Amino acid sequence: MSLKVGIVGLPNVGKSTLFNALTRSKGAQAANYPFCTIDPNVGVVEVPDDRMAVLEGLVKPEKMIPAIVEFVDIAGLVKGASQGEGLGNQFLHNIRECHAIAQVIRFFEDSDITHVHGGVNPKLDMDVIHLELILADLDTVNKRLVESERKSKTGDKEFTAQTVVLRKVKTALESEQLVINVELDEDGQEFLKDLHLLTNKPFIYIANLKEDELAGFDAEKAKADLNLGAHEQIVPICAKIEEDLVGFSAEEAVVFLEDLGLKESGINAFIRASYELLGLQTYFTAGVKEVRAWTIKKGYTAPQAAGVIHTDFEKGFIKADVISYNDFVTAGGEAQAKESGKLRQEGKEYVVQEGDVMHFKFSN
Repeated sequence: MSLKVGIVGLPNVGKSTLFNALTRSKGAQAANYPFCTIDPNVGVVEVPDDRMAVLEGLVKPEKMIPAIVEFVDIAGLVKGASQGEGLGNQFLHNIRECHAIAQVIRFFEDSDITHVHGGVNPKLDMDVIHLELILADLDTVNKRLVESERKSKTGDKEFTAQTVVLRKVKTALESEQLVINVELDEDGQEFLKDLHLLTNKPFIYIANLKEDELAGFDAEKAKADLNLGAHEQIVPICAKIEEDLVGFSAEEAVVFLEDLGLKESGINAFIRASYELLGLQTYFTAGVKEVRAWTIKKGYTAPQAAGVIHTDFEKGFIKADVISYNDFVTAGGEAQAKESGKLRQEGKEYVVQEGDVMHFKFSN
């Protein structure tokens, strides 16, 4: 699986500039007027992982294949988008297939960059986007509820249960509550997956700042000001800095960030936060043909992890050879790890750990 994140925000908050930096491209037109992004821009980005270079040095494979994140840059939404204002809700369906939504919020003042509301107000901006997504979801739920209520009148237990869930979600949405915060049992949550509701996705918030605001950014205060929950994350980024970094070598980027008092780029922090938000982790396959990073959910068993490579691997799973990343590196490679007793054979119940180096054995 690969992570897919939709990037949303009001016009002129820095979405397209951030997208350009994320994809190390100039793929999204950045201009100082609303709706400069007319079609959703899609970019595939490598997940930064220093372990890949270490494995390459040890294994010396023919090729390296990192894990990826797919970003979808959606045109700037405005108040009334769900009813057709601005570019309307034609773009909202592009977010429905994303695993998470990243909302870019402008925190900086700049008289040279227009703001759709006439002034910078992060809480208002966030609420406007939330409301448009809520209204779009409410439309989806209302349509499904009419059908569900009609069919439940026949006594169908499945549609009766669905009606209960839909009514609860409808009430929450009408109270401007995000669906992801509605308490539902496992069956209710499973049913809602098919509706692809926008507010039933995890949100991550990107605070777009000026260069001199980054080092001193108080994330906890920002979360409090936005009334975010303890489990919600806000990542400070200066989109302009990230765009500037595109032209730097790795060594130049390190020096540049150190001069700004930063340990890593905002993009790296954003991708890490996205993985954490969605409960994702990485395991590796390493051989002379290729070293590859695979993205899986935390808690996946060995057969499930094998299934990410190919469904036949999961169906015919026999066992897995497993070496922890640290043991692999300390030993100096697979052969040495095996000689020192660090290679383990695990069965169907094994829960894959972060950084495991694995080979799967399966039957056809």
